[in-house]
Amino acid sequence: MISTLRNAWKIPDLRKKILYTLMMLAVFRLGANIPVPGMNKEVLESMFTGQGGLLNFFSFISGGAFKNFTIFALSISPYITASIIMNLLTIAIPSLEALAKEGEEGRKKIAQYTRYGTVVLAVIQAIGISIGLFRRALISTDVWSISVVVITLTAGTAFLMWLGEQITEKGIGNGISLIIFAGIVSRIPVGTFQTFRKLQVGDVSIVSLIIFVVLAIIIIAGVIAIQQGTRKIPVQYAKRVVGRKMYGGHSTHIPLKVNQAGVIPVIFAISLLQFPLTLTYFFQNGGFSNFVNTYLSPTGNPGVWIYNILYAILIVFFTYFYTAVTFNPVEVANNMKKNGGFIPGIRPGRPTSEYLSRTLNRITLAGALFLAVIAVMPSIILNFTDLQFRFGGTALLIAIGVSLETMKQIEAQMVMRHYQGFLK
Repeated sequence: MISTLRNAWKIPDLRKKILYTLMMLAVFRLGANIPVPGMNKEVLESMFTGQGGLLNFFSFISGGAFKNFTIFALSISPYITASIIMNLLTIAIPSLEALAKEGEEGRKKIAQYTRYGTVVLAVIQAIGISIGLFRRALISTDVWSISVVVITLTAGTAFLMWLGEQITEKGIGNGISLIIFAGIVSRIPVGTFQTFRKLQVGDVSIVSLIIFVVLAIIIIAGVIAIQQGTRKIPVQYAKRVVGRKMYGGHSTHIPLKVNQAGVIPVIFAISLLQFPLTLTYFFQNGGFSNFVNTYLSPTGNPGVWIYNILYAILIVFFTYFYTAVTFNPVEVANNMKKNGGFIPGIRPGRPTSEYLSRTLNRITLAGALFLAVIAVMPSIILNFTDLQFRFGGTALLIAIGVSLETMKQIEAQMVMRHYQGFLK
């Protein structure tokens, strides 16, 4: 990785793209520290003290912008939600599916619909958190003050969306993913400083810290192995003559990733489990709040065990669900049959789709179980070691996935430039 970055820095064009990306990320971090006008900081701090739920989760993803209620408090989450909705609608609605198959122009229209959906969702979320969750943090609750907060939050999300598109077009890597990545890694220096302060005063032992570092390295290595793990299904294409030309006769493969669903199952699972904890903000005193904090909280007793067991089960379920949505063995088998392709030893058509389904189910089970272990283990470590690192499974998968993808793009652009130089 270091060698790749050093070689990329020597190429003027790539150096400009890297500097542009870093500059845009610096703008993001600057905006993440500009507060929204009309909010009471003391009330905001009290809302997050000793609390769980989706609030801390969103604050972590946004790099602290949600907790401090800055102009980027909503982060890029409305864009992610709009993108997921558009992907699902593309599968469900034939007209959108046809639009997606039109090529570049179709993708541009879908991207435009996604932008409109992002703004609409940002307005809805901004209104919800302004007059709902954070209403008591407002200095003034008149229509004008609430409107200023809603417009500020919506404009911040729209600006982040534009920023991500600019990074994708003029910089290195996927802009939206890099913004999320920057928000996650921005918490590492604070966590490191707090951990060493605890180490100095004796709240954390050196043995616990060493064990944590070793387990962190093992978890990171495991995540990389799962992210890169692929089962290659060999495919042979029969020779056929069309006019005077011969087509086919070559071999290829179908790559089935061990973690086909990516980070989506973890996000869905944690969102579902953290919803009851978020409701405790509205019902702070009562039987419901006590029940949730005792039995469904990652810090409760025996809630820590119930929470993590449910967390693992939901991750396995959503991994299978999202894999089934994104990969259709029947469609793949039919496309292979139309083009004269077949898997050696397997008849085309239905036997091929059944073979792909069986193989995918076995691979998905291994990936889902490992994903569940990766997601649950950091929570248990944090609960029993008092370390300040927020070493969550979602953050790990996003950070490592974005890092690997960005390095691949840098390497691909370097290879492309070498080929161009050879052709010249």
